[in-house]
Amino acid sequence: MRALISAPETTEGYRHAEAPEPVPAPDQVTVEVRHASVNFGEVRHLGFQPAGTVLGYDAAGYVVQAAEDGSGPAVGERVVAFGPGAWGERAVFGTDSVAVVPEKVDLAAAAALPLVGITALRTLRDAGLVLGRRVLVTGASGGVGRAAVQLAKHAGAYVVASVGSPARGEGLAALGADEVVVGLDTVTEPVDVVLENVGGAHLVAAWGLLKPGGVLESIGWASGEPAVFPPNSIFALGAAKSLRSFGDAAEPGPDLATLVDLTARGVLDPGVGWRGSWTRFGEAVEALFGRRIPGKAVMDLD
Repeated sequence: MRALISAPETTEGYRHAEAPEPVPAPDQVTVEVRHASVNFGEVRHLGFQPAGTVLGYDAAGYVVQAAEDGSGPAVGERVVAFGPGAWGERAVFGTDSVAVVPEKVDLAAAAALPLVGITALRTLRDAGLVLGRRVLVTGASGGVGRAAVQLAKHAGAYVVASVGSPARGEGLAALGADEVVVGLDTVTEPVDVVLENVGGAHLVAAWGLLKPGGVLESIGWASGEPAVFPPNSIFALGAAKSLRSFGDAAEPGPDLATLVDLTARGVLDPGVGWRGSWTRFGEAVEALFGRRIPGKAVMDLD
């Protein structure tokens, strides 16, 4: 089959090539991949995996071989999936890592959901009840940020969306942001929860905006810069503040089903900001690095 594979020996770190057909375990389905999405973290680390590794994690397509153990969707079902090896014409996924996609949801849109949707959903869940609370989302124009804005609003939060430029903030109010700000300097009112995607100085500033008893969820580090806290800046009177990290993507199937359902009901817009043939993968990489894509990049495996 054709696939996008790791190629550490090349300047780009990847190449289109023939790859072996994946062999499913008894609890895995084989999916004919029609669409796959590209995450910023993936393109940041192209070529870091062993040579020949089929890249990617987010996919949507059709089941062409059901799981041997009888679990999971049947042959012919439209599914969205999360797991390694997604950027190939066929891929295998555990039956606990797929969800059936209803006909009313476009498969390309579904392909944009897995990593960013699971991250936003589980991070908000970890932060606790947000109904009536102020939630700050940094890096709100990215895939995780856009999903977090929508999910937090749906859960009843007052959402403050922070972006890097006015252009990056376009459309966020329509997705549910009550305030859209550039940077954090204009945020003067404390917040209860922070979903932090930028890292570096942004993380430090966001910590300073957190109320006593609040939670800061450190999700991403798009800035690539260190976070330097001034002496005593993490101390605060009152209830303890928490800084947590997120990295749990185990058994995503039920949460994928939730995300697909929210999309089908019009609650969640997956946010496909770039879509094209996987032969144009290099364009998607350049656009992601240049911060020219609001939301997700989705490839058609044509």
